[in-house]
Amino acid sequence: MKTLSLAWRNLLRNRRRSLMTLIAMMLGLVAVLLFGGYVADIRYGMQSEFVRRSGHLQIQTKDYFRLGSGNPAAYGIEGYERIIAVARQDPVLAPMLTVVTPTLQFGGIAGNFAAGVSRTVFVNGTVVEDQNRMNQWNDYDQRILSRPLSLSGTAPDAAVIGTGVARVLRLCAALSVPDCSAPSAEDAQGAALPDDIAALAQPAKKSTGTVSGQGTPRIEILAATPRGAPNVAAVSVLRAEFQGVKELDDVYVGLHLAQAQRLVFGASTPKVTAIAFQLKHTAQIPAARDRLEELLRTTLKGEPLEVLDYETLNPFYGQALRMFASIFGFIAVLIGAIVLFTVTNTMSMAVIERTVEIGTLRAMGLRRGGIRAMFVSEGLLLGCLGVAIGIGVALGAAWVINHLGLTWVAPGRIDPTPLAVRVAGEPGLMLASGAGLIVVAALSALIPAARASRMNIVEALRHV
Repeated sequence: MKTLSLAWRNLLRNRRRSLMTLIAMMLGLVAVLLFGGYVADIRYGMQSEFVRRSGHLQIQTKDYFRLGSGNPAAYGIEGYERIIAVARQDPVLAPMLTVVTPTLQFGGIAGNFAAGVSRTVFVNGTVVEDQNRMNQWNDYDQRILSRPLSLSGTAPDAAVIGTGVARVLRLCAALSVPDCSAPSAEDAQGAALPDDIAALAQPAKKSTGTVSGQGTPRIEILAATPRGAPNVAAVSVLRAEFQGVKELDDVYVGLHLAQAQRLVFGASTPKVTAIAFQLKHTAQIPAARDRLEELLRTTLKGEPLEVLDYETLNPFYGQALRMFASIFGFIAVLIGAIVLFTVTNTMSMAVIERTVEIGTLRAMGLRRGGIRAMFVSEGLLLGCLGVAIGIGVALGAAWVINHLGLTWVAPGRIDPTPLAVRVAGEPGLMLASGAGLIVVAALSALIPAARASRMNIVEALRHV
């Protein structure tokens, strides 16, 4: 207690220097906490985005994730209605669920035969009502700026396409897509379709109207059935929406699940490529996955299925988190080095100014350990004060930032994302950052303290 009292009095000897050191430590901690809170909010935002889109867990046919994305017929789940019913009625799993919904994804060819153009596309068939409910998941109390899907409340043959698809299919005028160049007279006529595909498309082509200003444009989508035969369906394109990533935007087509199933499976038994499970809380993933795997071994025995979580389904999530962790670590080390040199300089100046005092204390019988403890205590007191003030300032700054209503468009996103700093809800971040600052402050004082303790008593007393 005497050591701490002396350390406090020594800090008050030169209030200006102690204050400047304290401000440097406080600002360093505030910077670390604000950036750490920003990274935490990005982490929760990315997690929420993936969970709203594809759920916490998915049941898929084994090896579909690695090998089957181009062959939904071979890797489709046939009895998906039974699996969904079992999950919804299971006494262990049901209380954890918010939405269970099937999806069908496959590749095909979309064509605007009136203009004689076509391109390969990636078709995503969903139950729109379920997907809208999934989009409301907000376990982290974030500001949600997303809107209902454009397919909500539309006809069964409605479709939404990416803006890149609209440009290639020459639907820019009809769908109000910007940045489109008008085709030349020669290109506008289009190339002749093969006779077999043209004959297959005749039933759908009768209702096709893609001329701008003449109602909703329609396109034809060609896909392969389970036996390899082609099948064509005509769909009405409601709008073109940018998908956030150009590669996806150039191929995306969104359909109602029933329409997508008729296109791929025709009169055969409809299948899906995945069953998405959205839970109430992300922390329930281990328990829910264990229960699903147990059901696959017992009640649903014989189905060649596997359970995958959202991190496995979205490798970008883990890669982005590791990148932000590296950036956060670099910034923390950089700020720690600044604090280290600042406190070391302050303690070194204190040692020089108090050389005679140190010699007197040593002459009175104070051991070297006592001298070291006195200076280290000063560093610890500075660190503790910096942590207390820094956390308070960081909480206040975070509150201000979060209430400014700032937004930004994250990579791969369509809608603006609220810009927020999550500090108050991150006790681990505050504890680790505060402890790190205190340790750095103590280590910074250790070198000058060791030098002070090794002073020769006679030379210290003669110091002027």
